Amino acid sequence: MVTLETSGDPVPLTALSRWYLYAIHGYFCEVMFTAAWEFVVNCNWKFPGVTSVWALFIYGTCILIVEQMYLTLRGRCPVLLRCIIYTLWTYLWEFGTGLLLRQFNACPWDYAEFRYNFMGLITAEYAVPWFCASFIVERFVIRKTLRLRFHEGPEDGSVDTVSIFLENLKTKTALRNIQE
Repeated sequence: MVTLETSGDPVPLTALSRWYLYAIHGYFCEVMFTAAWEFVVNCNWKFPGVTSVWALFIYGTCILIVEQMYLTLRGRCPVLLRCIIYTLWTYLWEFGTGLLLRQFNACPWDYAEFRYNFMGLITAEYAVPWFCASFIVERFVIRKTLRLRFHEGPEDGSVDTVSIFLENLKTKTALRNIQE
């Protein structure tokens, strides 16, 4: 087997790198959720998904904290209880960031028209979607992100694929000759 020469062993992603991935994930999900919500509520076939740049900070930080909760709780309580805890945290985080942003007239959401809202900043109608999102975040986003590794290649970033191909071909030919 041929491997590339590298500058060292793969290393886990930094907290900032994981935050970045979580921020993009949350941002994307927010756009998709608002598009789906617009379709379900108003039958709008344009699927106009919207969000705010604030969502990057809000989701990135929220999910990074959920990651730490996961690492602490994974051996101590079942997944359903963890998801309830994550959902409660999400409500607390949404309320806190919304309240802070509202002080600067910058809060991008207003749930005042929802029946079970609190100060227009959070709404109980989103409990099930937040719970499902927390399950997805733990099972697919956090667990996979924690397994990612950064592996630096050659200094110039190039890979000599022809040499690797020829070396692999020699190895396969040698193996076939041994088997015969």
